[in-house]
Amino acid sequence: MPSPRDPVADLRRIAFLLERANEATYRVRAFRSAAAAVAKTPHDELVARAEAGTLAKLAGVGEVTARCVTESLAGEEPVYLRRITATEGADLPAEAAAIRAALRGDCHVHSDWSDGGSPIEEMALAAADLGHEYFVLTDHSPRLTVARGLTADRLRRQLDHVARLNEALPDGFRILTGIEVDILEDGGLDQEDELLARLDLVVGSVHSKLRDDSARMTRRMVTAIANPHLDVLGHMTGRKVAAAGEGDAAHRTARTRPPSDFDLDKVVAAVLEHGKAIEINSRPDRLDPPKRMLTVAREAGCLFTIDTDAHAPGQLDWLDLGCERAALCGVPADRIVNTWTTERVTQWTASHR
Repeated sequence: MPSPRDPVADLRRIAFLLERANEATYRVRAFRSAAAAVAKTPHDELVARAEAGTLAKLAGVGEVTARCVTESLAGEEPVYLRRITATEGADLPAEAAAIRAALRGDCHVHSDWSDGGSPIEEMALAAADLGHEYFVLTDHSPRLTVARGLTADRLRRQLDHVARLNEALPDGFRILTGIEVDILEDGGLDQEDELLARLDLVVGSVHSKLRDDSARMTRRMVTAIANPHLDVLGHMTGRKVAAAGEGDAAHRTARTRPPSDFDLDKVVAAVLEHGKAIEINSRPDRLDPPKRMLTVAREAGCLFTIDTDAHAPGQLDWLDLGCERAALCGVPADRIVNTWTTERVTQWTASHR
């Protein structure tokens, strides 16, 4: 008799690993759709369809995913899953691994309330499975309409939803409330002050007019950093780099973007003066800030967060990339905010209000 395997878990694991590898969205969606279809189908029917070769006739299941389900039902690790696992990257260098082991959470995570691809609860369960103690939910603010940014009313509803979720999530894990708020052209923050004051942590990022001249961009960033509601300066240069994964090399290169121009010394001085943190963004298409800027900020004594900016469950495992950059630039673990406990993080952000 074959050993029991869960085909739904196998399909979800494949999707997770594809997301982590930054593979094409349509490929990830195929496995997540198949997992949802299989989860709704009675086990006996799945077995009968596997024996008859009709699994691919289920809505949401294709030939490749049907083969994975058949192998899983037979007690075998799906070949597709074995292949992905076999091509995973090498272990982290010791210094980066030590930072990764010290991280307790992630301060920049998106859900399908804005431009993420998964529900909050799915992101939370994936984070808990990775050993996180918390993440900060940072969906976009209203001005970023292309990302379905949250109006004040939608953010209020999200806060109520998160409160209910936190009561049902596994012990030892908590969703912290937050936002990735747009830094406006005058340095203001794109959300009501009353709501920003209610949040556990606020990431502020520039998403528009990234080619402004240095003086204007510097004023914009310094003004935002001085705002008592902002805690973390997100992907500070706004750059995009060619990342492995989705699309061919030409397509990836076409999506690159140079860093914004600003006075780094003034921005770092503002971060230090107001006790804020600079994000080390782990997205493979950002890796922001560049190592030169990261080294300057580290030498000045800045605090940091290492974040994934995840928009899907598998992307929550991108922290390794940020840890490698932090280690290369000599960032000490005790200056990385998300090595702190939940209580210490919220005490730190409350000190800015």
